[in-house]
Amino acid sequence: MFDKLIEKVKAQPKTIVFTEGTDARIQEATAKLLAEGLMKVVLVGNVDEVKAAAVKGGFNIDGAEILDPETYEGMEEMVEKMVELRKGKMTADECRANLLKGNYFGTMLVKMGKADCLLGGATYSTADTIRPALQLVKTKPGAHLVSSCFILTREGGDENLRTIAMGDCAVNLDYTDSVDKEGNVTFTGAQKLAEVAVEIEKCARVFGIDPKVAMLSFSTKGSGKGGTVALSAEATKIAKELNPDMAIDGEMQFDAAVSPTVGQLKFPGSKVAGYANTFVFPLIEAGNIGYKIAQRLGGYAAYGPILLGLNAPINDLSRGCDAEEVYKMAIITAAL
Repeated sequence: MFDKLIEKVKAQPKTIVFTEGTDARIQEATAKLLAEGLMKVVLVGNVDEVKAAAVKGGFNIDGAEILDPETYEGMEEMVEKMVELRKGKMTADECRANLLKGNYFGTMLVKMGKADCLLGGATYSTADTIRPALQLVKTKPGAHLVSSCFILTREGGDENLRTIAMGDCAVNLDYTDSVDKEGNVTFTGAQKLAEVAVEIEKCARVFGIDPKVAMLSFSTKGSGKGGTVALSAEATKIAKELNPDMAIDGEMQFDAAVSPTVGQLKFPGSKVAGYANTFVFPLIEAGNIGYKIAQRLGGYAAYGPILLGLNAPINDLSRGCDAEEVYKMAIITAAL
C-alpha cells in the first residue's frame, strides 16, 4: 500500500506542517521524509529549541523550514484573516493569542496557502486538532460534518481483508438530528451517518481498496429492534441515493459482513454481505472498540484517524504514536 502512496507523493510534492516541531518523534519522521525527498516540511516552534532538540536527538532536519509564531513576520496578516474567518466570534487579541499556539498557527498556514496539509496530535488532543480546522479551514462544499477513517493492514489471511477501512472511530460521538432555533430538523442523524459512509468509501479508494461497504449493527436486515438499527437501515438507503454506484448494504452484523456463508444466507445476491472490506459503525463506542480489537487481537496495523470532510488534508496523530507512525501518517496526509 505504501509503495503506491509514496509514488503518488513523489509525483505531486506537497508541503506539510507539523504543529509540534520539538517533539522527537516528529523530528525523526521529518529527517526520514527529507532524506527520501518525499515532501517539504514546516516545523512549528521556537527556532533555537527546535534545532537544539534535533541536535540532542541526532536528527538531520536541515531541509525543514522552522516557523515560530512569536516571531513570524506575517502574524498581523494572519490575525486579520482569522478575525475575518471567525466573523465576530473572536477579537483580534483573542485571535492573536490563539495563533501563538502551534495548532492554530499551523492550521492558518494551510488556510493561507503556506502549506498544503497538516499533521498534529503528538501532544495535542484530537479535539485540539479538529477545532482549529473547523473554525479556519472548514468543511468542504457539500459536507455537513467532519468524520474519520482508519485504514488497517495485515499480512496473510483472506486477501479481501488484508487492507480494510473502518469509521467513524474517533470524531462523531453519535448521530442525532440537528435542529434550528425553532426546533425544526435541518439534518437527520441518518443523513449524517450516510454522509460518513460516502466519505469513508472515497477514502478507502485512495488506499487501493475496492470498497464494499457494510453498515454495521447488532441486527441483520431487521432481525433486531431498537438501538441504532433504524438509524443504520435508513442511512444505508440515503447513502445509496447519494452515490448510486457505491457497493453498500445494511444494516448487518459483523459476521454477515465478512462470512460469505452467513452473509449470503441473510442477504442473497448481495455484493457486500460476506465480502465487505469497508465498515461503518453506528456509534463511536463500537467503532473505537472495533478497530482496536482488530489492531490488538487481529494483527492489523492501524493508520489514522484520517479526517474526512475538511477543505484541506488535516490529520490527527495518536499521542502514543512512534516516529514510524508519524512518517506513514505524513505520507497518507500528503496523498489525500
